[in-house]
Amino acid sequence: MMNIHNLSISFQGESLFEDITFKLGNGDRIGLIGKNGAGKSTMLKILSKEMEPDTGQIAADKELKIGFLKQDIDFILGRTVLEEAYEAFTEIKELEARIHDINTQLAERTDYESDVYHQLMVDINELQHQYEILGGYNYQGETEKILQGLGFQREDFNKLTDTFSGGWRMRIELAKLLLQNNDILLLDEPTNHLDIESIIWLEGFLKNYPGAVVIVSHDKMFLDNVTNRTIEISLGRIYDYPKPYTKYLVLREELRTQQLASQKNQQKQIEHTEKLIEKFRAKASKATMAQSLIKKLDKIDRIEVDEDDNSVMTLNFPVSITPGKIIVEAEKISKHYGHNQVLKNIDLLVERESKIAFVGQNGQGKSTLAKIIVGDIKYDGYLKLGHNVQIGYFAQNQAEYLNGNKTVLDTMIDAANETNRSKVRDILGSFLFRGDEAEKYVRVLSGGERNRLALAKLMLQPFNVLVMDEPTNHLDIKSKNVLKEALKRFEGTLILVSHDRDFLQGLTKTVFEFKDHKIKEYLGDIDYYLEQRKVDSLRDVEKRTVIKETPKEKKQQSYDEQKKLKALNNKLSNIEAEISQLEKEIKATDLSLEINYEEVTNQPHFFDNYQKKKAKLKDSMQKWEDIQLEIDQFI
Repeated sequence: MMNIHNLSISFQGESLFEDITFKLGNGDRIGLIGKNGAGKSTMLKILSKEMEPDTGQIAADKELKIGFLKQDIDFILGRTVLEEAYEAFTEIKELEARIHDINTQLAERTDYESDVYHQLMVDINELQHQYEILGGYNYQGETEKILQGLGFQREDFNKLTDTFSGGWRMRIELAKLLLQNNDILLLDEPTNHLDIESIIWLEGFLKNYPGAVVIVSHDKMFLDNVTNRTIEISLGRIYDYPKPYTKYLVLREELRTQQLASQKNQQKQIEHTEKLIEKFRAKASKATMAQSLIKKLDKIDRIEVDEDDNSVMTLNFPVSITPGKIIVEAEKISKHYGHNQVLKNIDLLVERESKIAFVGQNGQGKSTLAKIIVGDIKYDGYLKLGHNVQIGYFAQNQAEYLNGNKTVLDTMIDAANETNRSKVRDILGSFLFRGDEAEKYVRVLSGGERNRLALAKLMLQPFNVLVMDEPTNHLDIKSKNVLKEALKRFEGTLILVSHDRDFLQGLTKTVFEFKDHKIKEYLGDIDYYLEQRKVDSLRDVEKRTVIKETPKEKKQQSYDEQKKLKALNNKLSNIEAEISQLEKEIKATDLSLEINYEEVTNQPHFFDNYQKKKAKLKDSMQKWEDIQLEIDQFI
């Protein structure tokens, strides 16, 4: 399907990766992993042909269709969700426009015997045939199915895309890609803006995807559930194994252990040979033997051990000043967006040094309550912060507030004050922005690097309370672990909104579950909470509860009603038979036109009769709909 050979690329004179070679084939579901800034997103851009490599070749079929979900997307304002999703079907939409144009002409023209009218009939038959082959009669249903799989409700379909958040727009873009029947799908952090239900749906979709899929993700469970191959980019090289993420880690560690053992044995042999060479050199009679050993030593293929990139950020959250015992006191907090009630009469008391997790389905108010606590949005009710409370807030879309036209260093300097401006370089260094890295423009940073910069900015303000909303989005697995350890050491008060069980384990001591506009407190860690809820994972908690509707009792019908219903059903059957017969006749006529146009059209009043049949079919369809509506009233 696609061959990548000796690919190399560098930025500002620094090599990102060199001489990389691999293949993509049908059924490959590849997890592309590596630390932030290793080149994962760049690799996807090269594979999508959005970016040219410095050297190397990509060989692929000319007809190969590639779909690319990027982290940053642009939408044309003014389209509804459905209209934007239908943009996936450019060819079908063009055909629809042409068919509509010809149908308009056919309805308006009366020159049924003319060559022009004849050509219009031929054209519309060809276009309708092509439309059917491309799935023109099914694409609307498919679109609705995939939008619903990704979390949209039917009432959302006709809303404008600009009324949705960036995360929901990302879902629309993902829906478009999934509808396009691409041969290769390139997905950059596809789960960052999805709730658990949508992630599970996407997993099922990708498992059955017939083409190749390349996924950049830091969600270990998602990678394990979807991928069958892992490619890691590390220190300019790639490591490619036919295993999902967790199995790949075990295999790579085993191979590295074997390499170390082999290298150690080889080194012993080399040292032994070198001693013999030194010993024989001293004797003239053994000089030939020494030369022979030197040649033998030169021919040895030295065993190299795969290098690990162990560079990680250094992170500590110092407490500014000690606050009072009560951090947050809230009573009867309510919040609604338009007609959508999110929180209702919430009471909350947060004490100093609490470690709290907010969990629950998307849309239940976790982020909303976090924003209310930090004073970002208006609300109904009473909320008071305690004495000397200083809040540091990391929003879910924190990285979006960074100015892409500034450098990393300028971003930090502008956010600093007189007391900490001199420490900016040191802080950046601890977040892996060292030397020339600090001079990079924000717009060229990867999603994970932007999150690191947003965390670095957070260090410039004093705080004793940390409110963090999905702080691990875009962070690589090593950076996640560093952040987790830093939060464990944090001596202040912590409120965490997260879907990540691995991240929450051992980090919080109280869990608040958000459900049905309310919150429920669990006095224990995330494992205790899951045990109380009798589930194995946060995924099970966050699945939407399916409410089964109780069947409606049938109304008792009078004799007259039963009689009328029977008459309507008989009418419906007759109309259905009529529709079936008309459809057969029109289809037979269409076939005759394709086989022998001249002979068929020479029949007297052919076009008049043809149009009358079509009009009668349309009228019968309307009658069927009217009768069905009448029947529905009796059921």
